[in-house]
Amino acid sequence: MPVKIAVDAAGGDHYPNHPVQGAIDAVNADGDLHILLVGPEPLVSETLREKGYDGDRISVIEAPEVIGMEDSVGAIKTKPNSSIMVGLGLHAKGHCDAFVSAGHTGVLLAASAVVLGRLPGVMRPTISSVYPTVKGFRLMVDVGANLEVKPEMLLQFAIMGEVYAATEMGIHNPRVGLLNVGEEEEKGTETIRAAHALLKSRPNFVGNIEGRDILGGHADVYVCDGLVGNLILKFGESIPEAMQQLIGAAIATQGLAAEQVKPVMGVLKQAFAPFDYQAVGGVPFLGVNGVSFVGHGGSSPLAIQNMIMRAASMVSNHVNEKIVAALA
Repeated sequence: MPVKIAVDAAGGDHYPNHPVQGAIDAVNADGDLHILLVGPEPLVSETLREKGYDGDRISVIEAPEVIGMEDSVGAIKTKPNSSIMVGLGLHAKGHCDAFVSAGHTGVLLAASAVVLGRLPGVMRPTISSVYPTVKGFRLMVDVGANLEVKPEMLLQFAIMGEVYAATEMGIHNPRVGLLNVGEEEEKGTETIRAAHALLKSRPNFVGNIEGRDILGGHADVYVCDGLVGNLILKFGESIPEAMQQLIGAAIATQGLAAEQVKPVMGVLKQAFAPFDYQAVGGVPFLGVNGVSFVGHGGSSPLAIQNMIMRAASMVSNHVNEKIVAALA
């Protein structure tokens, strides 16, 4: 069935060029997609013309206000005609099936919770993120939405993460691990110990997971509060660049010739490919009553395209309905 996705054409560091190009690439790749580009209409329409797109599967929706990275969460009230608020409003009214943005994560999360509301039974919406491991991409939740949590929230994060990992990542019977300072049940804060007691009833729960076990893929869904998750996520993003600098320095000290360096760099490029955010595109806010995705502020057209495709997949696979059923 056709899926209609609203795209924030005024979100990210490279708007409107990258969102517009990503939308064009998405409709060219999937004949069932229709895109609503939401942003300042004259600017967005001109960008479409410059790129030579004259098809009927991309429409432009006027949203004159732009929420920048310097704005606060209060922008959901002070800029009601922004691309984020207009796009989510279209979704809430049923004019599209999902909304995706490379814009301000905090504003988008707050706006998604206010405009779309929560799924039945959900205590708090959460941000999940795919995380590279030696066994492929795995899921981490929460990665920044909820810095302080209750044990019951961590249980819900695990359930929502299981559904998403199984449905959208193709992981059969995803194993759930609780991030902690040790493997023993008695380790961690009072909240984590209480969450462990709740998670023990889940058949796929594998217990506490230490930080050193994440890249090894000792679980498929890693559950934690947003403070821990965001620190791990940002640390992971720094690994490729740091390793390239260290390896480059080591190559220089070895005095390798250009023909010796080339195969080494080829191997490294392949090894670090799982850390490339472009392949992921974006991540969903699980628990909101709709499909809302956020991408990296520097998203390329490829990243935007992949975010659109992931949002469309989440719609087609009825992930939210499965989450409601699992929580019930």
